Amino acid sequence: MARTYRLLDGVLLFDKPLELSSNDALQKVRRLFQAEKAGHTGTLDPLATGLLPICFGEATKFSNALLDADKTYRALLRLGQTTTTGDAEGEITAEHPVEVQQSDVDSVLAKFRGEIQQLPPMHSALKHQGKPLYEYIRKGETIERELRNVVIHELTLNSFSGNQSEKLVARHLMDITVRCSKGTYIRTLAEDIGAALGCGAHLIGLRRTAIAHFDLSNAYSWRQLEAMNEAERDACILPLESLMPDVPVLQLDAVQIKRLAQGQRLGLDTGLPDGKVRLHGPQGFIGIGLLQGRRLAPDRLLNNVAKQAASSNSENH
Repeated sequence: MARTYRLLDGVLLFDKPLELSSNDALQKVRRLFQAEKAGHTGTLDPLATGLLPICFGEATKFSNALLDADKTYRALLRLGQTTTTGDAEGEITAEHPVEVQQSDVDSVLAKFRGEIQQLPPMHSALKHQGKPLYEYIRKGETIERELRNVVIHELTLNSFSGNQSEKLVARHLMDITVRCSKGTYIRTLAEDIGAALGCGAHLIGLRRTAIAHFDLSNAYSWRQLEAMNEAERDACILPLESLMPDVPVLQLDAVQIKRLAQGQRLGLDTGLPDGKVRLHGPQGFIGIGLLQGRRLAPDRLLNNVAKQAASSNSENH
């Protein structure tokens, strides 16, 4: 019997497990919810776990804000070893003794706070001539990349094993929390920290704990979702507007909504600053508009806005 998919709108905060790609996680969750349309915001590598917001239906239209948002990670670094990929998936390329003190760690981490430059890794999905870089490296090709500016807003040391004994050389671990801008590669940060310490390092664990205002503490694991019935799962879905809590709200009437739905601009005295606004009609949220002076233009509207406007018109007559 063919599976029936349904129209579903909203955002699910999913706790992605280990060894599952972001796309595989997306498809599993979409099938579980029997959602007709879904997309995720911000890829996590299979070896990374944590917060993966999944947008259902109309929410996919408004997910760009999360792609551009700051993200927070808990990262575990192994000092004394470098790998081909910068993480535990790669082969070890070099091993060095770890003669690092707490003061060395504090001094080095301070250098990575604020705006820094990173060289994107070859083992990444960054595109070159339409193909991701990892496809080139699989063929043994290395592409010249340019340094990119990223911002490390916070970099906190949670724990550091220190150089307690020669027997523990392979176990030197550093646990850090990083809040960073879009486009930051934590693997590259791990490698760069290791290089600055003079012993090399690679990433052995990564967990995303926050994206913008969304926090991992409010996310659901696969096991939790699977144990729920449909009504319980649906109750986990956040409304569309959860994607844009800081965007000011502008209330419109049915006639104004209909004009916007037809692509027209409105002349309004709103008292709001220029930029994006959340548009509300008689029946609630209808999309995002762009305000410039007294001119309001539609930016992204829900598919049913025209129907909503027509319905409101008929009710008013």
